[in-house]
Amino acid sequence: MIPQPFIHDLLNRLDIVDTIDRHVPLKKAGANYVACCPFHSEKTPSFTVSQSKQFYHCFGCGVHGNAINFLIEYSGLSFVEAVKDLAEQMGMPVPEQQPEPDKGNTQYLSEEGQDDLERPSQDLFEVMKIATRFYREQLKVSDKAIAYLKKRGLTGETAARFAIGYAPANWQNLEMVFSDYKSASTQRMLLSAGLIVISDDGDKQYDRFRDRIMFPILNQKGLIVGFGGRVIEQEEPKYLNSPETKLFEKGRELYNFFSARRAIRDAGCVVVVEGYMDVVALSQYGVAYTVAALGTATTPFHIQKLLRQTDKIIFCFDGDQAGKKAAWRALENCLSQLADGKYVSFLFLPEGEDPDSYVSKFGKQAFEDQLKQATPLSEFLFMGLSRATDLQSSEGCAKLVRDIKPLLQQVKAPALALMLLKRLSQLSGISQTELEALLQIKRSFTKQRTQEFAPRKAPVTPYHWLILVLLYSPSYISKLDRDVLAACDENIEEVAALKSLIDFLDVHPNIVNSETTTSILIYLQDSPHRALLESVESETLEWDESIDLEAEFSGALMNLQEMQRKKRMTELHSKSLNMLTEEEKEELKRLVIS
Repeated sequence: MIPQPFIHDLLNRLDIVDTIDRHVPLKKAGANYVACCPFHSEKTPSFTVSQSKQFYHCFGCGVHGNAINFLIEYSGLSFVEAVKDLAEQMGMPVPEQQPEPDKGNTQYLSEEGQDDLERPSQDLFEVMKIATRFYREQLKVSDKAIAYLKKRGLTGETAARFAIGYAPANWQNLEMVFSDYKSASTQRMLLSAGLIVISDDGDKQYDRFRDRIMFPILNQKGLIVGFGGRVIEQEEPKYLNSPETKLFEKGRELYNFFSARRAIRDAGCVVVVEGYMDVVALSQYGVAYTVAALGTATTPFHIQKLLRQTDKIIFCFDGDQAGKKAAWRALENCLSQLADGKYVSFLFLPEGEDPDSYVSKFGKQAFEDQLKQATPLSEFLFMGLSRATDLQSSEGCAKLVRDIKPLLQQVKAPALALMLLKRLSQLSGISQTELEALLQIKRSFTKQRTQEFAPRKAPVTPYHWLILVLLYSPSYISKLDRDVLAACDENIEEVAALKSLIDFLDVHPNIVNSETTTSILIYLQDSPHRALLESVESETLEWDESIDLEAEFSGALMNLQEMQRKKRMTELHSKSLNMLTEEEKEELKRLVIS
């Protein structure tokens, strides 16, 4: 919904070095900046940022992009959130293209109501801030709520740090801070924020959260997007979370993630627990690198988000059946997100203990000692599948292979996949080669994944060099020999990518003639050749001011012409002399002489 010209203007104005340096410290290295890649584990910096062309590229894992791509990949923001974040930094108001209103429904809305439907999310964020302040004030005057938190061992400082509050037991508490609580516009706003519930007949409205300890949930930018409410008495449900709203998606948010990011990086790991109180209690005892899912199973998006911050995830669940079930769901959602060098493990505390009670009884050191004993994902995987299986029988081994097949097929990390396959071979007595056939695992896949981290090869084709020069300086398109290009085989990916790039520049002369040096790949995000173009563009990071573009371009064009000459000669020589036309004979003479 954000106009493309605005996005391009934004990327042309900002400095990608400043954007990335806020999150990953960069060091000057010649004309570029470098750091250890935040997207994979490495000891020698291969993550390179070009200030002149405004893009980054990692020579280790191949990630490539602009400032928007970086915020999406690093911080887990959506595209729109990333654009708005950067625009805010630059002081640029973001224009939004509003969809046409549904004329079939407008007759049922007042003019005020129609305006309210178009209010931006910022209004909802303000509503959440007001509600948070209200709940915090209510906590201060509720002896019942204070007594409960003290009983749980929480200090006032901890409650303040997590902005914990209390929702009184009355049905319409929010009327105290929203004077027009029952007006149509405010009702819609509170409903959109998930703070109220309206009866099926639309006759009654009441607060969603009543007589509960309130835990504000923050998004990636530190803005309040929802609440978790915990009962004080023995009531159900124990935890009540905000519903899915425009601001809040349970499958994308993690409790305490925003506040824990620095601690996660410092500790080199993150602990995932089940409840809000577990997070708060652990943090109070100094285990600040802790997060919790929000009333839902851990999702692949959660895993992806966490692995961007650290290489090590430890799931810490209760040792009961419910905890083990939650751990297994987490394992299933981890498999497709794992990369070699990433570690996932599972800790089950002694029976009757949860992280909150355990750290309160035994302290930080004892809890962290437990973390060191966590079971690696690979062991937990085979333990879970083998528990109810008789591996002494052929039937049991066959069942193990059947059960693990859909799980193992999700693993994209080549070394881990190989180790799991070896372990399965040991348990089942079936050779690795036979297992590969049974599980439909192809060695070429493993080889392909391994090659992603192999050293780059120097370009060997003139198509590659022409793409390279055009990406670096689009103005060279005016010097292209179009006749030579017309004869090139488009079944070759580099040829197809080159022609696609030329077609794009032909219809965008403003880009060709522009004085900006920013990478033109910001305009080609949807190109089917994007991966190839990004890989080629990364080679310009090794260029310096001594590069002779004219010579590079002319040399590539001459090589292409020579390739076409030899190709045509081969075609003509393949025919017998008496089969050649007079024109073809003359053409052959010219080709031999030239």
